[in-house]
Amino acid sequence: MDNKTLFWSSPVSTNKTDKRRFHRISFDAPCELHCQDQVWLTEVLDISLKGVLVQKPEGWSVPLKQPCEVVIHLNEREAAIVMAVELKHVDAQRLGFRCQYIDLDSASHLKRLVELNLGDQALLEREFSHLID
Repeated sequence: MDNKTLFWSSPVSTNKTDKRRFHRISFDAPCELHCQDQVWLTEVLDISLKGVLVQKPEGWSVPLKQPCEVVIHLNEREAAIVMAVELKHVDAQRLGFRCQYIDLDSASHLKRLVELNLGDQALLEREFSHLID
């Protein structure tokens, strides 16, 4: 890791309401999942400061807790959000990943995306404060 990497702590939670500290933003964008020496092309369903939900690609057989990388293409592939993620849940049509770390350029893109969709600077600051708790 270089000094341009942000590490996110996972808040310890004992009840279900605490687990949803970050607003999910519906976001339709192409992405690539890199995992176990394979690459799958799929679509983002929603994103937050803590993770991403994507459409489950055909042939997906990766086990839970597997480290992966997600590359979310922005602006017709002119920019991207790249996250190292961990597979947290799988259902018939979706995969949920928790962000483990993100570089500063990607974090800036993600922050701007969240900021535009939340429309509330105080709420954005609160969510960022949860990342470092």
